Amino acid sequence: MHKLLAKLLIVVLTFLVASAHAADVSPPAARTIVLVRHGNYVDDPSADARLGPGLSPIGVAQAHLAGARLAAMPIRFDAMYASPMQRARDTAAVIGVAFPGRRFSVVDDLAECTPPTRRNEITKEEKPADLAACKARLDRVFETYFKPAPGGEHAELLRASGWSKKQIRDFVVAHTGRSVASLKRTGRLDGEVTAADETTQHFAMDTPDDLMLICAGSPIGALSMVMPGFGSSRTAGRSPAILIE
Repeated sequence: MHKLLAKLLIVVLTFLVASAHAADVSPPAARTIVLVRHGNYVDDPSADARLGPGLSPIGVAQAHLAGARLAAMPIRFDAMYASPMQRARDTAAVIGVAFPGRRFSVVDDLAECTPPTRRNEITKEEKPADLAACKARLDRVFETYFKPAPGGEHAELLRASGWSKKQIRDFVVAHTGRSVASLKRTGRLDGEVTAADETTQHFAMDTPDDLMLICAGSPIGALSMVMPGFGSSRTAGRSPAILIE
């Protein structure tokens, strides 16, 4: 049992790598890795000692549910990988049904093994050479698939997509419009709603140049934010004078 717990990290997770861009674009800073553990299985003494048993009927049902959920995610997976363990390959095959035309690549280094750990009760029966070999395999997996993202994450995404500051300003301002009627009904603008108000758009800014766009930060941050002001660049910081009697 302890040995199995120690192997949980590599008890062959089927994993997928996702990004928001096509393969012909240089990898952007933001990368999403989705880890999926294999479905339920039952020990089988007759199974291949190296690959282990396949999925049970419950495990197959679990994999179908996982596949449906993954396919419903609003992203496209650029690459899909699986461990060579039979239960992981079975899980990948079932998940693959939800991704027609896509294939999982088997990564041999994801095979089950026991890495070094300070928990002696787990490693006491393992040979030092086997522990070292397992560590080397996991290090290779990490180096290959878990590379840190260079640069500022969101800024790199926009840059890789070819967006300039002007394009971002134009897009943001163009999508801030609301009908005058909607703003009047919610108390954001004064006056009675007229027929023309239903089709007249009111924008948060007069021109895209009123939007200040700044790129700053460090590689360790993954944060984009809006810092609202008190109006456009011509009115920011101006408070109306109200007579108090």
